[in-house]
Amino acid sequence: MNQIKSIIVIAGPTAVGKTAMSIAVAKKLNCPVISADSRQFFKEMNIGTAKPSAEEMQGVQHFFIDSHSITEEYNVGKYEADIILLLEKLFQSHDYVILVGGSGLYIDAVCKGFDNLPEADSETRNKINALLESKGIEGLQELLKELDPVYYNQVDINNPQRMSRALEVCITSGKTFSELRSGKSTKRNFNTIKIGLNTSRELLYSRINNRVDDMLKNGLLEEVRGLIPYKHLNALQTVGYKELFAYLENLTDFNTAMELLKQNTRRFAKRQLTWFRRDEEMRWFDPNEQEAIFEYLDIQLKKNFKKPL
Repeated sequence: MNQIKSIIVIAGPTAVGKTAMSIAVAKKLNCPVISADSRQFFKEMNIGTAKPSAEEMQGVQHFFIDSHSITEEYNVGKYEADIILLLEKLFQSHDYVILVGGSGLYIDAVCKGFDNLPEADSETRNKINALLESKGIEGLQELLKELDPVYYNQVDINNPQRMSRALEVCITSGKTFSELRSGKSTKRNFNTIKIGLNTSRELLYSRINNRVDDMLKNGLLEEVRGLIPYKHLNALQTVGYKELFAYLENLTDFNTAMELLKQNTRRFAKRQLTWFRRDEEMRWFDPNEQEAIFEYLDIQLKKNFKKPL
């Protein structure tokens, strides 16, 4: 009987230590890593996405980092299709593949499939775009909170693209986005082991604040300045970029922009945790518990595949 292949998901909030853990596990299992961070795909966004450097990757093969340009239209549906094709190739030479990141929607798409949600007509899209233009992102937030409070408490409310898509579904179908996307999972031909990383809120928030300070020292402001011609693109409507666009356009002062960046990143981390905590398959560890994670994986792999670490 052939061994069933497996993906090992390593998920959690931003700045918790997912990259370091994924590389440690990848070296232990001698397997590749696929990014499930929806911002690290874009080659023009480096510092603000905390993209791992070649040194940090330690020779481990990575996929879906610098794989696309911000000028390309890329979404979770395309990601699901691309990753399933990639897994078919990788599983020809590997028993395990690691999927690491903080984008819960993208992880769910790979593990469970992405629901075939209704497409909106041009009139509905125009109305939502008009709302964004007239009332800003706050207008989208208010309407989504009214139409789908469950998804409002899970989604990154600083991401207009995702909120707009949810609103399209709500208005077109008359049902909530959260209701429609909770359908049956797509049966995959691989097993999934899920590891969630989290630590105390005080430590996590400290790590986030320190990471933002490090990003600034490493040239984040210069990176954002170089992306001003593209600031209208969906990929750049995200934490770490929009706050500094506002500063560079003299809409706020530097200190206010930096505090807002840290605050929005902390809020983003909270929403990531809300998303992942609803997944009953997730086994949680502190990022310092590397040996405990290795032991857990050993047990899971022995139990399911008779192949220890």
